[in-house]
Amino acid sequence: MAVAHATASPGSGPAAAPERPGGARGHVIGDFLSGPGGRPGSGRRGLGGGRMTTAISPHNPLCTADLGAQYVTCTPQYDKKHQTFYDELLAHGVLKPLVSPIEGTMMKEGDCNFVAPQGVSSVVKHYLNQSVISECQRQQLESVNYSSRYALGLFYEAGTKIDVPWAGKYITSNPCIRFVSIDNKKRNIESSEIGPSLVIHTTVPFGVTHLEHSIEDVQELILQQLENILPGLPQPVAVKCHKWRYSQVTGGPDKCPGQMTLHLKPFLVCGGDGFTQSNLDGCITSALCLLEALRSHI
Repeated sequence: MAVAHATASPGSGPAAAPERPGGARGHVIGDFLSGPGGRPGSGRRGLGGGRMTTAISPHNPLCTADLGAQYVTCTPQYDKKHQTFYDELLAHGVLKPLVSPIEGTMMKEGDCNFVAPQGVSSVVKHYLNQSVISECQRQQLESVNYSSRYALGLFYEAGTKIDVPWAGKYITSNPCIRFVSIDNKKRNIESSEIGPSLVIHTTVPFGVTHLEHSIEDVQELILQQLENILPGLPQPVAVKCHKWRYSQVTGGPDKCPGQMTLHLKPFLVCGGDGFTQSNLDGCITSALCLLEALRSHI
């Protein structure tokens, strides 16, 4: 969820937003693109990301794994509407076309898939680097419902081979595992100098059932099920298990598409994919709604 706060009083210091006519200013606060993606030292890359987060191997900072969003799908519905955003991300190398095979994906006519070579958190970082960010108490919106799941990242030494014909695969016959990705292969950044990373997403029912279990116990259960899908995997040098208590939006607040105005004086609005849908286009749609609300007020 993102929260935007507009105020008429001038500010100073790094948190001050650009001045506008009449002294009015706007702030964008926290949680852009689905929630905080970690802080330095958390084992996750960068300053933000939420479910668009990239984990880093403790043995090699160049070996990374996307534990949340795996790739970005642009549908014909948003192809023209959000073209400038995609053009910018592609021009800066933040996104590139997905060329590696993903088995089991449900592509529709006109869909285009993209990956982030530097990890999916780089999409968030790209926008955070252009924004003015400060801290703010978050407004709780209990009407927003999220699914829950776990993600597991396995990091391997350089030279390790994972011999499968695909870069990612949806699993339909396992009660625990829903998706498996050879992450560096998916992002088309395979290198003899950097070991591969493997990402596993669980099913939502498994995530809900084991939501309050210990990370260690859940990790062991996922590894056991993974052996049934990919028997004989090499031993990883590091393992990262992450609980997505808030994974994807299953139900948002009514009658506030894109954003919700919380206060008029001072002006406070909040938004995020909880008001739209859990993908990049949902985030962009909400961001544009927030921008329009701010413009109307200022």
